[in-house]
Amino acid sequence: MRISVIKSKNRKFYRIIDTVPKIGGGYKTVTIENLGSNLVLEEKFPGRDPLEVTKERLAELERIKAESEHVLLPKLSSAKRIPSGKQVAFQGGYLFLQKIYSQLGLQKLCKEIAKDYKFDFDLSEILSCLLYTRILEPGSKRSSFEAAKSYLEPPDFELHDVYRALEVLAKENDRIQAWVYKESKKLVIRNDKILFYDLTNYFFEIEEADGIKQYGVSKENRPNPLVQMGLFLDGSGFPLAFSIHPGNTNEQTTLKPLEKKILKDFELSDFIVCTDAGLSSTENRLFNNRAGRAFVTTQSLKKLKAHLRSWALDPEGWELTNSRKKYSLAEIDEEDPKELENTYYKTRWIKENGLEQKLIVSFSLKYKDYQRSIREAQLVRAEQKLQKPSSLKKKRPNDPARFIQDYPLTAEGELAERTIYELDLEKVEQEARFDGFYAVCTNLEATPSEILAVNKQRWQIEEAFRTLKSEFKARPVYLQREDRILAHFMTCFLALLIFKILKAKVEKYVPSRKLTTGKLRDGLLSMNFHYMEAGAYIPNYTRTDLTDALHEAMGFRTDFEVLTAQEMKKIFSFTKK
Repeated sequence: MRISVIKSKNRKFYRIIDTVPKIGGGYKTVTIENLGSNLVLEEKFPGRDPLEVTKERLAELERIKAESEHVLLPKLSSAKRIPSGKQVAFQGGYLFLQKIYSQLGLQKLCKEIAKDYKFDFDLSEILSCLLYTRILEPGSKRSSFEAAKSYLEPPDFELHDVYRALEVLAKENDRIQAWVYKESKKLVIRNDKILFYDLTNYFFEIEEADGIKQYGVSKENRPNPLVQMGLFLDGSGFPLAFSIHPGNTNEQTTLKPLEKKILKDFELSDFIVCTDAGLSSTENRLFNNRAGRAFVTTQSLKKLKAHLRSWALDPEGWELTNSRKKYSLAEIDEEDPKELENTYYKTRWIKENGLEQKLIVSFSLKYKDYQRSIREAQLVRAEQKLQKPSSLKKKRPNDPARFIQDYPLTAEGELAERTIYELDLEKVEQEARFDGFYAVCTNLEATPSEILAVNKQRWQIEEAFRTLKSEFKARPVYLQREDRILAHFMTCFLALLIFKILKAKVEKYVPSRKLTTGKLRDGLLSMNFHYMEAGAYIPNYTRTDLTDALHEAMGFRTDFEVLTAQEMKKIFSFTKK
């Protein structure tokens, strides 16, 4: 530390500064304390030299710093065995999640909820444990309870308390969702003018359907009972609200109930709802065609009426953004690399079932190449299936088996001794007609490029579901009672929100500004500590740009060579404020 004096025309300004390492390498100068101008110091310390006052303050700060430094050299013996049952290794990555949990005010909410119930466990401690382990070491409630025992602050409750807490959390589901939406707006910028909705399902390791666990079309082709989860994300990619439904529920009926809850509990009214084609029923579009709401939804070209499909596929009459010229797709040079960057479009207003909406169709060579490569890979798999006719009994909409035609009759119309299978080249040709084309419907007056830009952000909700299923292992679900199942998905929802907020904050400090879900999660998992007999913790992880960014974003540090038990307690206290 050192003194800095900045001179102006009539004044001198005194500061105490220091040089510290900078994330990504190098050093930077930071202000430790700003003492003010000479006029301020002369008024505060009459008759004294401002420079002498500043030097005294510098000496005091250096003394405080020296007193806080501890050199610990515990006595270790190569002949002494580790005490049986004594834990010396601890996980500390959860501390960064704990800071976000605290900033969302979830401890306060849990205390308020506890006033309405008679239970003797700490609801906040159990909820936070379920959230941290869902992110770091996902598994069953029992495995989460065991995993939390390795944390710097191990759980102070019993396993049976977890299941009792789930019942309370389920009853307070709506209240908790509304609370975290309100509190999260204080931490990050939420674009709640655009909402993305989608639905996926989760399987159970059981054979018989029961209650909310029902057989339906599994996203992973699992022959198990399912529960469906509907999820709203805002335009910034943060989870907004969720709901669960039986596995056999028509997905189109799941949007309105959850959206009504958002309108009521979140006090939102003016927004755009963006969905895929599977959720874009006329009823859902009509619901978002009033009271300041709007919709942008994917439209299947194959399901358009014949005259609209013919118009959409017609190579004439296409446009480009910032150009008044009309283009013909037949004249596009597919060998020109520049064409890969172009997205052509055409629009028209249509009115059906009392709903007036704009149909926007786009075409790009890049999307055409993508669809063609997908189909070519599926044809390879279809040819492989020809060798195993038993695998062709069920043909799902996007299954490669859809390209296989079976012929159980002879040319004379008689029943054949065996069924003949071959590739349906006509079907392949029919699908190829749609390569490169993409359509959306909307009631907005915005330009096609603006509408397509909104729809393009739907990848965020697809990524959210991938994170829940792959990283957070939200499936399979092992619980049986419906209230506990609801609470399970609520903890998954909250874990996703906390993780997304942490990621958004940390990204600002990562030099490359690129931070994947897996990289952040691995970074948190790596932050372990070793407890020494002398009453101190030694970080047992590699300091990196990511760990530096985590500390900078959350406002505390654990990357000193050693931390005393007292210093660690201060960190615990800080992350709970």
